[in-house]
Amino acid sequence: QLQLVVSGGGLVQAGASLRLSCAASGRTFSNYGMGWFRQAPGKEREFVATISWSGGSTAYGDSVKGRFTISRDNAKNTVFLQMYSLKPEDTAVYYCAARSRSSGSIRTSDYDTWGQGTQVTVSS
Repeated sequence: QLQLVVSGGGLVQAGASLRLSCAASGRTFSNYGMGWFRQAPGKEREFVATISWSGGSTAYGDSVKGRFTISRDNAKNTVFLQMYSLKPEDTAVYYCAARSRSSGSIRTSDYDTWGQGTQVTVSS
């Protein structure tokens, strides 16, 4: 069974950058499409970014497009979310997710496995 461990969250000021990592173990990581989602207090879980197994296809939520970059290193079984120009509205718990398909997806229901989440707080 695939397991995901998320790291890299923290407290930063508006305009700063932060990189999240999601380390996978237990299965062949390169078989999985990966995604990042986030959930702010009182809100539904929101799609952030997704990447195909090869990294050749990516997609982003409208609120982060142009500021966030998703990437993966299959040799290290890790997917990353590089976040630039952070805003207070980016404050949320960020989750990494995997789906047993080669393509990514923007839908939470398409994912089989979820990491534990990491808190990102952006102060104004």
